[in-house]
Amino acid sequence: MSKWRYDKGLQSLGNGCYAYLQPDGTWGWSNAGLIVSDGQTLLVDTLMGLRITRDMLEEMKLKIPAAGRIDKLVNTHANPDHFLGNELVGGAEIISTRRTAADIAKTDIEELAQGFQDWQKLGDAGEFLHETMGRSFDVAGVTITPPTRTYEGQLSLTVGSKLVRLIDLGPAHTASDTLVHVPEDRTIFTGDLLFNEGTPIMWAGPVQNWIAACDYILGLDVEIIVPGHGPIADKGGVRAQKAYFQYVHDEARKRFDAGLAWEDAAMDISLGEFGKWTDAERLVSNVFALYREFGAAVDTSVTVRSLFGAMGRWRKQTRTGAGCDHVSH
Repeated sequence: MSKWRYDKGLQSLGNGCYAYLQPDGTWGWSNAGLIVSDGQTLLVDTLMGLRITRDMLEEMKLKIPAAGRIDKLVNTHANPDHFLGNELVGGAEIISTRRTAADIAKTDIEELAQGFQDWQKLGDAGEFLHETMGRSFDVAGVTITPPTRTYEGQLSLTVGSKLVRLIDLGPAHTASDTLVHVPEDRTIFTGDLLFNEGTPIMWAGPVQNWIAACDYILGLDVEIIVPGHGPIADKGGVRAQKAYFQYVHDEARKRFDAGLAWEDAAMDISLGEFGKWTDAERLVSNVFALYREFGAAVDTSVTVRSLFGAMGRWRKQTRTGAGCDHVSH
């Protein structure tokens, strides 16, 4: 059993490293991190909107005086639940890879806010968006605030007397995914390269890159792993996610070779023990990404919105029993 409690808010990891956790780690409920040394601070990611990011910063400031000023902010990747609060970290140097910065800059916040508001007009996708995020998050009024410093490959920073290494292991979850590694503390913040006890979602791929990212983390001398979603992990959580991707790859390949369409294949795959993880419907998006890798003709009508609709249909069918022979709960 992990020694870490899965409580909302700030947890000290020791020696100036902190995790900010948002149970239950499902859609939009991301984690963040804080590194403090000699009065200097580095924040790992902001959250899905202004109110919850403001609450996080206030708790950090209350418990850690140095956190009243954030010197550096690292955005690990370009999903909104990891950068929509950037504008609240005024004066900080905001750092990401070049690709992440470009993807953040082109985010259409008005489209996202409109989708939350007018979800009933979007069919299955709108229902799923409302159920998973629209009820919980308010993104109205957010000003997209992109990084001000970019890197490619790797970048070494100092926070006070601490060395912090940024390592881009994407494309995997997204087009670019940064690890934040604090070697002397044997601690790593993975962004969404790790979903601990939750189902990962592969927006970009290829899957072998993500499996290689898992192997990279497993090869590091780290003891504390702060995932992008879910409770604080050890290497067992990384091994479990690697096993998920290997399993889903193999199962999807069988169905691709048999001629099944990607959505039908996702409904046909038995998740077994992996079905106990949160957000199991992400299997649908993962199978779509794998079919694309396998050489399936790219259907240009499949967008993020239509994938949300397909995941919503998967979730409905498994809840009503149509897919119960395929999924363990």
